[in-house]
Amino acid sequence: MDSPDPSPVLPAAAPAPVSVPLNDARILLVIPDYQTVTETGDVKIAPMSAKEKMWLGVKESIDPFNVASAVMAAGFSQRGDQTPKYGEGWNSYGQRVGAALADFSTQNLFSVGLACVLHQDPRYYRKGPGTKIPARILYSISRLVIARQDSGGDAFNSSGVFGMALGIAASNAYYPAASVRGEVMAARVETSLFGGVTGNLMSEFWPDIQKKFFHRKHAD
Repeated sequence: MDSPDPSPVLPAAAPAPVSVPLNDARILLVIPDYQTVTETGDVKIAPMSAKEKMWLGVKESIDPFNVASAVMAAGFSQRGDQTPKYGEGWNSYGQRVGAALADFSTQNLFSVGLACVLHQDPRYYRKGPGTKIPARILYSISRLVIARQDSGGDAFNSSGVFGMALGIAASNAYYPAASVRGEVMAARVETSLFGGVTGNLMSEFWPDIQKKFFHRKHAD
């Protein structure tokens, strides 16, 4: 009598995606890096909920470093009544601080709001040292126009691009008339893109720099 066939061997189930908290590490010990995540091995990162996305936007907007940056930017703008042209004096300086905070916060919150609607992940997924440096640089730059969908695939970064555009357009509501011009808006787009590239590159390479230069091995 023939023996029964052995039970079929089922493939191992893929590990379930894991939720990760916001990254509390700071670049150069001061610059917030909440949005950066690193996937390791076969472990996949779970998509963020709408609430988590909005909390990321709020946390970045109220971070002390970003607030201090706005205060400093307003000080530079105050010198020589640079754009936005609110004039001189403490009252004008206060308006500049408010405008600088609004510039960052509106772009930030519009972007995460659109990420909720469009099901895009606002975080930066770091490649890490397993990839060659030129490829990592190109990847960092590409993240300005490419975003990860909540489903795991890549798509045009509609939330980031249109969030930036909406934030810049919203500034027309609080900028003085002398600063509501095409060249001013174009300069803000350039500044935002430069800031985005710089932020991605820092998120990508800072852990490597920190490990190489600031983490010394101690003898047992």
